[in-house]
Amino acid sequence: MIETFAVVLGIAVVAAGAVLLRDRFWPPAEDAEPREDVAEYIAMMVSVLYALVLGLSMVAVWEARSAADDHTQVESSAAHQIRLLAAGLPAPADERTRDAVDAYAHHVVSEEWPAMAAGQPPGRRGWDLLDDLRAAGRIPADAGPVQQATLQEFLAQLSVLDDARRGREGAVGDSLSPVLWFGLIVGGLLTVAFMFMFGVRRSVTHVVMVMGLTALITFTVLLVYELNQPFSGMFAVDSSSFTRYFPGS
Repeated sequence: MIETFAVVLGIAVVAAGAVLLRDRFWPPAEDAEPREDVAEYIAMMVSVLYALVLGLSMVAVWEARSAADDHTQVESSAAHQIRLLAAGLPAPADERTRDAVDAYAHHVVSEEWPAMAAGQPPGRRGWDLLDDLRAAGRIPADAGPVQQATLQEFLAQLSVLDDARRGREGAVGDSLSPVLWFGLIVGGLLTVAFMFMFGVRRSVTHVVMVMGLTALITFTVLLVYELNQPFSGMFAVDSSSFTRYFPGS
């Protein structure tokens, strides 16, 4: 958080310095042709178009982050339900199921989350543990009706966990398009650059305007950057949903 505000302040100060240099070495001439009308119209169009790109980028990264969080919540909840359902399975399937789901949760928290925070896919080991969990829930053909019903619910929750895991894996590589990044950077530079076309006579007023606009654009772009990777950064989706249901993970 402190680093983000330091970057915002630093870039705003650089923009303010550019305004002072411009007023110092290239001041507007007294008899210069007024150009505020044209500059204001062009600046307004650039700002509107940039706002569209900025809004699209923010929605894209926020939805990706929300989807990653939803997949994680669903996955951990399904794993917890499977552990509870293990009590209704006959021995020794009940103990095997609890051990298998505990091993899966421990692997997700201790191995996969650090890898995802580094931008790497979870890997194949998690799917192997799911196969072990699926095999652990097998029960004899002559099991009672209650145990058969428990097995059906177990398989349903296992399917939910499988789908949620696929969604979580997909969220690791779900980042903002380079085209939108190009629009964010170039559009921000153009929006700030057009502020230099206004012949504001009061240097202090001009500095405050440019600093405020630059700081706001920088902060928003940094916010998009932080949200761009769902499992890393300031707003990262953490493994708390797993550790809440599986404290030993």
